[in-house]
Amino acid sequence: MEEKDMSHPTRIHDLNYEFLIVDDHPLYRAALKGAVETACSGSRFLEADSVASLLDLLEQHPGADLLLLDLNLPGAYGYSALAHLRGSHPELPVIVVSAMDDSRTIRRAMAFGAQGFVSKSADATTIGDHVQAVLRGELVTPTGVGRAGHADLDIDALDAAERMAQLTPQQFRVFAMLCSGRLNKQIASDLNITEATVKAHMTAVLRKLGAASRTQAVLIASRLASDSRAIPALPEGLD
Repeated sequence: MEEKDMSHPTRIHDLNYEFLIVDDHPLYRAALKGAVETACSGSRFLEADSVASLLDLLEQHPGADLLLLDLNLPGAYGYSALAHLRGSHPELPVIVVSAMDDSRTIRRAMAFGAQGFVSKSADATTIGDHVQAVLRGELVTPTGVGRAGHADLDIDALDAAERMAQLTPQQFRVFAMLCSGRLNKQIASDLNITEATVKAHMTAVLRKLGAASRTQAVLIASRLASDSRAIPALPEGLD
């Protein structure tokens, strides 16, 4: 797709948009909010600091207009959260926000379903312009980075993303906790559900991911890692 000219964007003001800002650093959330508020005055902002709290927000506010999503977020494991959101909330535009702004990271984020990418080094004007462009239905990336397609992903990564998109929000919560090494009892306590319910969710997660074991499910998550050094360690004694 041809890159849009961002030099003279159409301004969007006072339209009462609802934005979700998800980042685990409060100061950066505040900076993002300020930049977006300047570009889209009169809007409402909802904030989260993890994938779990984002999923809670989406249940409470299903009509949100745009999500700004930190790539390296607790519970995300690279692009897995983005892949899941493309299945559970395909109508929600997502702008990935990351300090990792090399061309490969950007192109992979777009290939996994993001509508835009903003570097954490971008200034407020650039952030606001990108948000406005995505609200107009455009796809935007930093200057000089072309659009990506499925050719930018290997078959295993595409397969993992498609399977991740099939998980329900609660199943993804359970999956994320599994990847962090939580035991069934701990997951049940964290989610305020029974261990039997956790086991039922786990069975569904393994089936949808095509995994024969919990360890294999974690390995599938590693296919969506944004950085090989960030691949979650395999929990011991969970299979």
